Amino acid sequence: MSRSSWLVGFLMRGFPRRFALARATRLPVIDRVVDRALFGGDDIMYLPQDRVVEVGRVIEPAGQTFLPSQAAEHFIERSGHRFIMDWCICRKASGCKDYPLELGCLFLGEATLKIDPSLGHMATKEEAKEHLRKCREAGLAHLVGRNKLDSLWLGTGQEDRLLTICNCCPCCCLWKILPSLAPAIGSKVTKMPGLSIEVTDRCTGCGACAKTCFMNAITIEDGRAVIGDQCRGCGRCAVKCPRGAIEVRMGDLDEAVRRITAAVDVT
Repeated sequence: MSRSSWLVGFLMRGFPRRFALARATRLPVIDRVVDRALFGGDDIMYLPQDRVVEVGRVIEPAGQTFLPSQAAEHFIERSGHRFIMDWCICRKASGCKDYPLELGCLFLGEATLKIDPSLGHMATKEEAKEHLRKCREAGLAHLVGRNKLDSLWLGTGQEDRLLTICNCCPCCCLWKILPSLAPAIGSKVTKMPGLSIEVTDRCTGCGACAKTCFMNAITIEDGRAVIGDQCRGCGRCAVKCPRGAIEVRMGDLDEAVRRITAAVDVT
């Protein structure tokens, strides 16, 4: 059995205990040790689904607009190597019934050459883009960036040469542990730079958004939803709102690309 196959089995068996393990990172000393060992150098951001974004920036030629998914596609275009996992470890470990198991992570960069081929397959740029398109159509949100944890369980090393694009569902995603993690670790997963999510006067305080927020960042105050600072900008609240009362405005694509480029070399 290969090292990565053994680790995959270990991770899947431990997946049900992920929240307890995350809470343990809040203990003194453990927080610093885990941060350095598993999350050192990380910079990860959520890209909201294109369909919920109100694009506030228009460039020439007239009518051309930026969308969050273009940040991911930018790195596909720059990448020298691409690897698609044939299944999602989070959904498989959780026995997900609502979202496709076969839509796994996309990894970019030189380090992908060291990934166990039994986990998936190398892909062309067009295949990688098509994979992400299928993920968006299935209602999955992209989580993009440098994630040391992936370089460890995949056995690639070179965390600065491995870009992760997770395709996350609201029910099984590993990063639902964020509210339980030590703040120093949780702060490494952020919303897209410049992205704003606003509650409009159409809100009736039904609470649908609060129920779907994995960060527990939404409260109902005086009959209206209030989005707090813990929001990571995934945009699922806007998807769930029955009255279309939550508006997601596009962030700064250039800054998002700059930040990720500084953390990971995908060429």
